[in-house]
Amino acid sequence: MSTASFAFNRDRLGHYWRLMRFDKPIGILLLLWPALWALWIAGQGRPDPLVLFVIVTGVVMMRAAGCVINDYADRDFDPHVQRTQQRPIAAGLVSPKEALILFIVLCLASFGLVCLLNGFTIALSVPGAFLAASYPFMKRFTHLPQAYLGVAFGWAVPMSFAAQTNSIPWVGWELFLATVIWALIYDTMYAMVDRDDDLKIGVKSTAILFGEYDRQIIGGLQVLMLLILAVIGLQLRLAWPYYLGLVMAAGFFVYQQTLIFHRVKADCFKAFLNNHWFGTTVFVGLAVNYWSM
Repeated sequence: MSTASFAFNRDRLGHYWRLMRFDKPIGILLLLWPALWALWIAGQGRPDPLVLFVIVTGVVMMRAAGCVINDYADRDFDPHVQRTQQRPIAAGLVSPKEALILFIVLCLASFGLVCLLNGFTIALSVPGAFLAASYPFMKRFTHLPQAYLGVAFGWAVPMSFAAQTNSIPWVGWELFLATVIWALIYDTMYAMVDRDDDLKIGVKSTAILFGEYDRQIIGGLQVLMLLILAVIGLQLRLAWPYYLGLVMAAGFFVYQQTLIFHRVKADCFKAFLNNHWFGTTVFVGLAVNYWSM
């Protein structure tokens, strides 16, 4: 292989890497934490190793697939938004056809992984794939694409319960609801960064829908999510480490409110990123609770 050919292939792989957002792992983490919450609850702190491997790997691959189809869907919008102008498709570095092929390959590989699990989980993967593929188009039709994202991201919760226990208990659906609300919280913060551009190009979002009440509504959603997580703890009779984790996680929510207070774009993006630490703290509380039992 010549030096020029090697450089071309390396550059092409780099474009695919960026298209799948592997250079920005925050999305993987936000999708992964609820799946881990569900696995630790379903497995009482000791999830099956194969289930853990499949769910974690599947989360990484489906998040990559979601990013690819998102950029494909937004290929006509991204060149007009400052934050997204340099994405590989928008910049002409990857063709739409290449993106579709990559999306299909990622979905098939993810489905192959799921086939290692029980039939119930395999069945649940079908609507999961539909949610991931259809989410990017929702911003054209509804001001609540962030809620749809929450359903798509949160689908890892019932799948985790199904994979571990071959059932989805009521607490699994409660955790799913909490995850949908969490996506509404952090993705509205994310949408606050693009609100001006979205208004110009006609893209809808909760940041636009909530308007001047965005901070208050986000605050109400934060309180609601914490209450649901607390109720889950009571139902499962979890011990003090879990509730200490919730208290610490609430502190991150307060910090996020200070960041978005003046609606400065850079600070809203920091608030979005900070949600990783919220998810981490809830998981640590769960893990310590089961470890100490």
